[in-house]
Amino acid sequence: MQLCAYALKGYDGLLVEIEIDLRRGIPGTEIIGLPDSAVKEAKERVRAAIKNSNYNFPRERLLINLTPANIKKEGAHFDLAIALAILQGSGDLELSEDFNDKVLALGELELSGRVRAVPGILAALATALEEGVEYFIIPHENMAEAEAIVSGRYFAVKNLTEACEAVKHLSAGAAPSNQAAGVTHLVKPTEDSFDFADIKGQLHLKRALEVAAAGKHNLFLFGPPGSGKTLSMRALPSILPDLNHSEKLETNRIYSLRGELTDGLIQRPPFRSPHHSASSEGIIGGGKFVMPGEISLAHNGVLFLDESFEFGKHLLQNLREPLEAKRITLARAGQTMWYPADFQLMLTANVCPCGSLGRADKVCLCSPNEVARYWKRLGGAVLDRVDMRLPVKPVSAEELLGEAGESSAAVRARVEAARRLQKERYLKLPFNYNSAIGPAHIKEFCRLDNEAEKVFLLVVKKLELSSRASHSVLKVSRTIADLAASRPILPEHILEAASYRRYGDNDLYWTSI
Repeated sequence: MQLCAYALKGYDGLLVEIEIDLRRGIPGTEIIGLPDSAVKEAKERVRAAIKNSNYNFPRERLLINLTPANIKKEGAHFDLAIALAILQGSGDLELSEDFNDKVLALGELELSGRVRAVPGILAALATALEEGVEYFIIPHENMAEAEAIVSGRYFAVKNLTEACEAVKHLSAGAAPSNQAAGVTHLVKPTEDSFDFADIKGQLHLKRALEVAAAGKHNLFLFGPPGSGKTLSMRALPSILPDLNHSEKLETNRIYSLRGELTDGLIQRPPFRSPHHSASSEGIIGGGKFVMPGEISLAHNGVLFLDESFEFGKHLLQNLREPLEAKRITLARAGQTMWYPADFQLMLTANVCPCGSLGRADKVCLCSPNEVARYWKRLGGAVLDRVDMRLPVKPVSAEELLGEAGESSAAVRARVEAARRLQKERYLKLPFNYNSAIGPAHIKEFCRLDNEAEKVFLLVVKKLELSSRASHSVLKVSRTIADLAASRPILPEHILEAASYRRYGDNDLYWTSI
């Protein structure tokens, strides 16, 4: 039997083989292969766990090698594999001689022999499957993650004794029994999720949210406090379709690396709303163990930056590369790791530092220079990658007391229909949404007839749009046409898309509030 563990190294990671050498000499245990402190301490945890599980710890000199030796090994999830390898090497774990299959074992050991849950199970199993590993031994608490990807090929154990029995079963040719009874799939709730019916008035705003959701376009709302920006953004998750199978695996794999999956899987698009005091490592990723940040936790979902100008300017500029590449590459201390970061960026901001500009009942005391400096915090490079920008005004008292509008269920049905059209259209391409159409495919998928082309050229000239801005108008037009179930892009689709691109390129943002 070849016992393997898993080294966390970005989104991919790699398998680690456990080698044991017992030789005559003064009793002692040494772990080599670039172990960190947690791995070095495993020898004491493993020694106590083996003795307290009524097995014999070898009295010879023990050398444990973690291969490959040039990759740093971090974390306590190596414990279980090391313990099983020691018992196999000492002869306490008797196995069939012809049993040479690879077995992945993951779990942290308590001194009593109990196996604790560990992060990264889903990522480890996915990597092991690619490497041809047949069977898996995991902590019982991580069962739901295993059930999603290796159903019927794993043992979920509660202690070291059960792990040894699992290995004996495999050695005897017995397949793992179905242990998934009672496993539930967690649907993580979105934060403060509202229904579209809760948004009174603001028909133009609700339409913009629908278009953004249908084509996965980035959206920026700006307006005075109390105009409904945050409420509207919080209602966005209610109109997003469920994740498909591949998106679920990608999303849950990232959350597994963070140790945020314990009793099931995420079914809905994640909605991440970090506070403006969050660090760059918290948003982008990194830190001592180079973990995924908020942009990766929002993969296949939404990253919502409320009051975006309160975030650090440097942090906002760091969003530019992942917005373009749909992934983030982190270089730390001689090692490079990457994580997916295909998220939909949603931004809100006040119009001026004091928040009074744009309100009829308030007087703004900010100077034009102060307002200009305030808007420069976002930066043109990031804003240029936001397809839709919309000013928001407070609703009247009469509108607040009016009837509830269209429900999220009705809007979501239209969004799902538009998403289906996009999925069929881009079936053989590496993207699924209109927002991801690249320059090479613009002409093919955003074809205009003579009348629509005249309107588009007039819009580009009047608004003085750059090449990227012009492409944004075409991509948003394609989404608007999909919502109308229209194969051609019509002039009215171009005009509506242009209305979402009027602000932020060549005029003062606050002049239309």
